[in-house]
Amino acid sequence: MLRDSPGVNSADFQRFWFSMGRTERQREIARRRKRKTGLAKVRERFAASKNEGEKAQLLAKARRMSPFIELE
Repeated sequence: MLRDSPGVNSADFQRFWFSMGRTERQREIARRRKRKTGLAKVRERFAASKNEGEKAQLLAKARRMSPFIELE
């Protein structure tokens, strides 16, 4: 079943695509997307935080997600 096949709507394609097991590449892409959104939230909270204790906690959290990140 292909996305561009005649008679196939996007709901059918989505159901078909996600009913199959995920390949390693798809899992990797999902991990990257999740990490990207999570780090964006941490960066936003880090920029808004005023005290050093909260900044240290956020930096530690960001380092768990991505070890080489620089927030400052």
